[in-house]
Amino acid sequence: MAAPHRDPTPGSPDDWWRDAAIYQVYPRSFADGDGDGTGDLAGVRAKLPYLAELGVDAVWFTPWYLSPLADGGYDVADYRTIDPAFGTLDEAEKLIAEARSLGIRTIVDIVPNHVSDQHPWFRAALAAGPGSPERERFHFRPGRGEHGELPPNDWPSQFAGPTWTRVDDGEWYLHLFTPQQPDLNWAHPAVREEHESVLRFWFERGVAGVRIDSAALPVKDPALPDFVEGRDPHPYVDRDELHEIYRSWRRVADAHGAVFVGEVWLPDSERFARYLRPDELHTAFNFTFLACPWDADRLRTAIDDTLAEHAPVGAPATWVLCNHDVTRTVTRYGRADTGFDFATKAFGTPTDLELGTRRARAAALLTLALPGSVYLYQGEELGLPEADIPRERIQDPMHFRSGGTDPGRDGCRVPLPWTAASPYAGFGSDAEPWLPQPAGWSAYAADRQAADPASMLSLYRTALRLRRTETALGDGALEWLPAPDGVLAFRRAPGLVCVVNLAGRPADLPDHDAVLLTSGPLDPDGGLPTDTAVWLRV
Repeated sequence: MAAPHRDPTPGSPDDWWRDAAIYQVYPRSFADGDGDGTGDLAGVRAKLPYLAELGVDAVWFTPWYLSPLADGGYDVADYRTIDPAFGTLDEAEKLIAEARSLGIRTIVDIVPNHVSDQHPWFRAALAAGPGSPERERFHFRPGRGEHGELPPNDWPSQFAGPTWTRVDDGEWYLHLFTPQQPDLNWAHPAVREEHESVLRFWFERGVAGVRIDSAALPVKDPALPDFVEGRDPHPYVDRDELHEIYRSWRRVADAHGAVFVGEVWLPDSERFARYLRPDELHTAFNFTFLACPWDADRLRTAIDDTLAEHAPVGAPATWVLCNHDVTRTVTRYGRADTGFDFATKAFGTPTDLELGTRRARAAALLTLALPGSVYLYQGEELGLPEADIPRERIQDPMHFRSGGTDPGRDGCRVPLPWTAASPYAGFGSDAEPWLPQPAGWSAYAADRQAADPASMLSLYRTALRLRRTETALGDGALEWLPAPDGVLAFRRAPGLVCVVNLAGRPADLPDHDAVLLTSGPLDPDGGLPTDTAVWLRV
């Protein structure tokens, strides 16, 4: 039975986003509708009943716009055009409407820090030359050194490698990511006007929200000084000028009843909370929780810190275990180091998938029981592990810019398995997918799991249904309960308790009236085994 949904009409006055379950679709890898090996909008439209049955409230699409795909679509050439590999604008509008008819809202991705080097603005800037108005929309500068042969400053890249590229006329342009992603100059009024126009374009087509990529990066110190560790303010992260930009965006969103979720990586909780003031962003991703190891004390601290930093501005927390940039949960929790850090990713890390799967099931119940909203990355509901991509098939620029030492992010972007008996696990037709699926991928297929009440998919379906029908779940308060070392136990009023056992021994359950859901079997005497979670009615 599918979980009930609230009214998904754009402009609906309810605060659906405060406790929504939102599913992230990476279009290239979700489902292939035309059989060319690349996922597309036709594939998503065909799988909308699956998403409705899963019980999600909204779908967030990573960029589906026209792009050379130098960085997985985050190098946008035209925000008003769907990339032909995915379909057409007409198909996107049909998808938004069809999803809405099933009770599912649509969230799209906007990348304010940069565009593609194929964007008309950047092509015009290259053609116009030094000192031109066209170059003022970017960060073009003369180089340093006797002949301008050195970059204008020494800023480190968000990926490995340089942040400046020299063009034929001798000037350099800034790119915090790849050279194919030139940074925009947010001090230029045309940049602000264009992005607000793009927001209106998609809101008018029924989009319910926008995810803001690298939300703390767009504004730069106009002097472009050399990087000094610890300098405050930072020359390009979390600049105060950002807040007026997002206040302006909020006015656009409010006029359309739409919402924002920001990708904000900041260690300072007070500065993080500034983005969530009532006239700025509605929500922001909670990366402290995502990166936290499978450790009871550290998870409790991450939860407490998250709730505390959101409380002053009245914003709901946003919980996430995995996304298109991060090692999949099953794999991460099956390693000796169960946390996540981009700097520690390496080839050949030993993994116990059985252990990781048990912990990932428990983590799913923990996450879905916490107050606020939750994001679910495609394939997490199938328990997919991180795939080992053959080096010759890796496409992620993080791998190449590291000199080949970083495995990159392709391992969590492998096309999904849908039907066990079909070629390439039913991702498309007979065409090989754009990234190779590992041997045995069909064992995770959705059709096989749908028929198994003990599968990861069945667990997620049941948990998401209960999240909609149990008034204690979703937004609200959390009360910690006494528990042994290594055990997390908290109450969600009225009448629900979540217990997660991360200790090395079984744990006794508190008094309860009924067991609603467990991530794995209880012990014969009713105890909670290690790496297992339970929802209790009390």
